Amino acid sequence: MNKLSLNNYASIIGNNEVEKIRKLAEKIPNASVCHVNATSYGGGVAEILHRLVPLMQDVGLVADWKVMEGANEFFNVTKTIHNALQGMKLSLTEEMKNIYLRFSEMNAETLNLDYDYVVMHDPQPLAIMKYYRKHIGKRVWRCHIDISEPNQEFIDFLAPFIELYDASIFTMKQFVKKALRIKNPTIITPSIDPLSNKNKPLSENTILSILEKYDVKPDDPIMTQVSRFDPWKDPIGVIDVYRMIKKKIPKVQLLLIANMACDDPEGWVYYEKTARYAGDDYDIHLLTDMIGVKDLEVNAFQRASNVILQKSIREGFGLSVTEALWKGIPVVGSDVGGIPLQIIDGVTGFLVNSVKEAAEKTLYLLKHSEKAKEMGEEGRKHVLRKFLITKHLKSYLDLFIKLSHIN
Repeated sequence: MNKLSLNNYASIIGNNEVEKIRKLAEKIPNASVCHVNATSYGGGVAEILHRLVPLMQDVGLVADWKVMEGANEFFNVTKTIHNALQGMKLSLTEEMKNIYLRFSEMNAETLNLDYDYVVMHDPQPLAIMKYYRKHIGKRVWRCHIDISEPNQEFIDFLAPFIELYDASIFTMKQFVKKALRIKNPTIITPSIDPLSNKNKPLSENTILSILEKYDVKPDDPIMTQVSRFDPWKDPIGVIDVYRMIKKKIPKVQLLLIANMACDDPEGWVYYEKTARYAGDDYDIHLLTDMIGVKDLEVNAFQRASNVILQKSIREGFGLSVTEALWKGIPVVGSDVGGIPLQIIDGVTGFLVNSVKEAAEKTLYLLKHSEKAKEMGEEGRKHVLRKFLITKHLKSYLDLFIKLSHIN
């Protein structure tokens, strides 16, 4: 894991803010923290932990990150749980419950969670606490997904496990279910690291060489969505938006960029559906980590884009929105979940509710480059205030101090 220093962020957030964060950490010197999730790569959770854990270490915490063990049968179940929590009409079978609990018990036996604070991320490791018998400090569940309108059968199944935690973290108040007996519900938004390969400044030559490598034309308009191939991200709808715009701007290009995460067995199914829907249109580019599109490449594609889309049907937060705004690119996004926390309608981008609206707003930004630039600048300021990893670190420190009843 990378060694990071909080001091390197002083040029972005200021020395005073760096000092405030270090003083907070001094209230829990050498406190041990363990984050647990289901994958070490692919998706926003892993991306955050790759940067957050080293920063926790830098401010004096003994911080670790552990990935739970799983198999296809387990990840198929947890993907179903994920979909159901976001409102999909699915049935929870006894076999699914047994698989989920069996892997939870197995991980409880193999993981060492003897830490002052243990943070479990999302539904996959949630039930481990039911079976963990050794010493443990404060337990925190971090829910990254939109559970504002969950499938009730699934939330009822998970409720007893959520109640085992000393605190639960959500992205926004609307995701906190009043029917659940949640201790210390806490709102913390996800974040990006402005110094990571995905977000650091890039030279024009670097950007152009990456575009050339993947046969993307730098002089023609580019619209991009960075998201898993997933029904909730609606890549088919994004192609519909592109096709409407193509009638007005024939040279427009569409980039659909994704990581193929190991805990998302549906990913390849939706990749194939999207590829079939795109057909033989050479201006639609499906770009994944499987062909070398890693963080630096994503950074370049976002910076080269004229407009970023996030046409999600449900969305816990949408870090790709944050990334785009940080780079000064306006975003057209669905008015769902955590996206409106980031897109101030008409200021940092546009909120939309249909393919037609998305096409209209994207077309407007493609045709009004000065307005697009102005919105992008406002977006960068908004991210600086609210969604950088340094603020995320500070929020975790505040929660740990609160749980330990330290003034």
